[in-house]
Amino acid sequence: MQLRYNFRMYPNASQRAALARAFGCARVVFNDGLHARQQARAEGLPYISDGDLSKQVITQAKATPERAWLGEVSSVVLQQALADLNMAYRNFFASITGKRKGRKVAPPRFRSRKDGRQAIRFTRNSNFKLLDDGRLRLQKIGNVEVRWSRRLPSDPSSVTVVKDAAGRYFASFVVQTTDEPLPEVDSEVGIDLGLTYFAVMSDGTKIAAPKFLRRAVRKLKRLQQAVSRKQRGSQNRAKAVVKVARMHARVADTRRDWQHKLSTAIIRDNQAVYVEDLCVVGLGRTRLARSVHDAAWASFTAMLQYKAARWGRTFAKIDRFAPTSQRCSVCARLDGPKPLSVRSWTCLCGAVHDRDVNAALNVLAQGRWDNSNACGTRVRPARVPAPRPASRREAGIRPHAACSTRSVGGISVL
Repeated sequence: MQLRYNFRMYPNASQRAALARAFGCARVVFNDGLHARQQARAEGLPYISDGDLSKQVITQAKATPERAWLGEVSSVVLQQALADLNMAYRNFFASITGKRKGRKVAPPRFRSRKDGRQAIRFTRNSNFKLLDDGRLRLQKIGNVEVRWSRRLPSDPSSVTVVKDAAGRYFASFVVQTTDEPLPEVDSEVGIDLGLTYFAVMSDGTKIAAPKFLRRAVRKLKRLQQAVSRKQRGSQNRAKAVVKVARMHARVADTRRDWQHKLSTAIIRDNQAVYVEDLCVVGLGRTRLARSVHDAAWASFTAMLQYKAARWGRTFAKIDRFAPTSQRCSVCARLDGPKPLSVRSWTCLCGAVHDRDVNAALNVLAQGRWDNSNACGTRVRPARVPAPRPASRREAGIRPHAACSTRSVGGISVL
């Protein structure tokens, strides 16, 4: 499978200037291509093909005085910027026609020089090279110092140079990995994700939510106040903005490191991992939006998914609408919805449940059922056998009764 390996870069002053030119040229080519296609559509002309667009905004543009400076950067960088535009259009068309699953994709928009993140990509055609002294040679940039934290498993097919809002530079390599599967283990786990506890395992383990953003909110507030006191457009305001970006980057890096360690431990210790398919976008629109985004469930489940595929483990998401908090994990009885203030409850069968542990057990049972083995073994908890039919005078059940009813032959049974 293909993976990305990120390493910190430390370009000198001249290399930073060359990278700034490359960022600007790639942005201009992207915007020129987007403007050309939008103008053609407004005039009723046919869609400009990828080849014709490349000739128009790169080859022919270099011959004009207004865009002659495009020749100062690597041509591969310009071609890759145009490739990003073409991919954005293909994703947009696939989304509106229904060929692309998931949320609808918006059409591409113009890039701004004020964006916090700038990126360019070099492929093998640009002849980038990893030197023996640990430096990275980039065409028309120079030999850039890289801080190598680990070895690359194979020769990279491309490298993306990224400058984030905090002013840091990174080299992101795409490599092909062929890892050996981990030794098989007998344990499987279901995970219930939450806010008070970040993850509750089906074996009863509870992992407290670290709340990295909440812990840094006071310092972020002071830094944001310092930005608001500076005059717009001044150098002092720009410096204050960078300080805020560095604080956000520190929070994001700490959260990512913690999630990597946790996800690796879970995948290493369990043969199969099952989680809920949470609607993070919808939860991010509620009053709990800050806590939801601070938890970063989507990035954590993505780590579990690719690490399971990398090391030969099973990973699956159960149905989003499965009533994991309403079902008894012992007798499988549906006990109805419960407010979040209810942290423990007692089923009619006599079992006393912790809300989160019970949900994790139901996630595990649902995941096993959806991913049953080749023999077709039934692993979901068995249904409670139906009791004897109720008498005629007992048939009138109140609508708010705890247990659900169904009609069989004109009488109501559980």
